[in-house]
Amino acid sequence: MFAGYLTVTLFAAALYGMAAIANLIGHDYPKSQADTLGVPRSWMPLLGVLLAAGALGLLAGIAVPILGTLAASGLVLYFLGAFAAHLRANDHHFVPWTFFFCTAVAALAVNLTCR
Repeated sequence: MFAGYLTVTLFAAALYGMAAIANLIGHDYPKSQADTLGVPRSWMPLLGVLLAAGALGLLAGIAVPILGTLAASGLVLYFLGAFAAHLRANDHHFVPWTFFFCTAVAALAVNLTCR
């Protein structure tokens, strides 16, 4: 069971770490998503920091389990907020969101079941 936990956690941390970097360096994809959803571009660094905190929290959760659970919970809430932004903007392109959200849910599930 620990191998599954470790696999999901490392994958999720890498995924959200890359997403955080994309937000922080101002990559075109997060900018275009922000424009589509009506999110101010000034929020991009903050959103990147939140994603980075989630990724680092997942990694820290390997040593301190409560940190991993809190980080995974925070990422689930983050992507529920992203879902609300999609609905508010009447944007129904949910494939990328679904991938990120399901990864956060999987990270939360393995944190809760493995510890």
